[in-house]
Amino acid sequence: MDYITAAEAAEKWGVSQRQVHRLLAAGRINGVKQYGKRFLIPADATRPVDPRFEPASAPQKSLSDDLADVLEATYKPAPRDNPDALIEIVGTERLRAIPENGLAYWRGDFEQVLRRYREIEEDDAVKLCASAAAIASSICLGDYPFFQEIEAYLTGIVQRNRNSSVSAFAELALANAYTGMTAPKMVARWLKDGDLSALPDLAKPNALCMRARYFKNLKQYDSMLAVAQTALQFCASENGLFDAEISLKITCALALSELGRTEEAEPYLLDVMRSCLPHGFLTGLALHLPMAGGLIEKLVERDYPAYNADLRELADRAVPGWVIFHNRFTKENITHILTSREYQMARLAAQGVPFRKIAEQFNIALGTVNNHMQIIYQKLYIKGKKHLSEYVF
Repeated sequence: MDYITAAEAAEKWGVSQRQVHRLLAAGRINGVKQYGKRFLIPADATRPVDPRFEPASAPQKSLSDDLADVLEATYKPAPRDNPDALIEIVGTERLRAIPENGLAYWRGDFEQVLRRYREIEEDDAVKLCASAAAIASSICLGDYPFFQEIEAYLTGIVQRNRNSSVSAFAELALANAYTGMTAPKMVARWLKDGDLSALPDLAKPNALCMRARYFKNLKQYDSMLAVAQTALQFCASENGLFDAEISLKITCALALSELGRTEEAEPYLLDVMRSCLPHGFLTGLALHLPMAGGLIEKLVERDYPAYNADLRELADRAVPGWVIFHNRFTKENITHILTSREYQMARLAAQGVPFRKIAEQFNIALGTVNNHMQIIYQKLYIKGKKHLSEYVF
């Protein structure tokens, strides 16, 4: 008889080595031979059925039905006065990974998100719901191997469940990464077209948020604003807080800022700050700190100065990962996030043109050029003029 190792069995069955060792310890694999601490498993052995999820006495629930049930149980607003209570509201141990990951992500504890994600085994419905926070966290940490692992898992789900609510939900989690790294070409066709019919209803507010971010990638700010404002009607809650609501309000503010309507953008950002900062939810604001023409920093310094240092620290830690991933995936320069005017200024500065000459060319004050250049440095996440040649050609 031929034998394989625990590592080979894990690869063959599509599970972790840790799960194989659990099965070995429980004596649930027949015909095993043990030599010291080493186990040899019959090559023709099949993966034992997990009694938690595949009871022999009852037909197995389809993944689409299970996903719908998990969403129903977990897509709930977090209490505004105590968001952590959402973990207890969700209830069962099986489902707690989803709110735990969401709360850890919004607090910038990306390492915890990935640790918790690794603990989810053989439970695709829960893993799917936790994947958006996990794949974003892997980018914030610049952890490309972990990103590849999650991307491969989601891509496999799509391939095995084509044209279903399951495949659409997996593609939605991938869109969280692709739109965030400004790689619009990689977004699923249905999201580009705005056809959300395949998605579970509870996932549609998040899908609209991704669609608004897709329009941001294309610099179509009117469409970005319209989609985000429409989506807010589906998820705004007086007594609780949805993660989609936070993202959509920030998205509205970014669109309004790009459209030159700064005064209209401020209420959205102040509402987010009021709801999030007291609970340590910094990620949404930190990731966009270099954008909106410095508006977020201005409002924080004015109204919430106690959080300024923490936001800057988190931005310094998380934003570079998205820049690196953008370059890796799009094979184009990060200047895609600059406006046309900013790009022209950056090119001149990179060529060594003095700021005074740039001011004359654009018929603006020298101080205005300095302000524009500071925004460019923030968007590109560089320290100053000497690094521009790495990005602008």
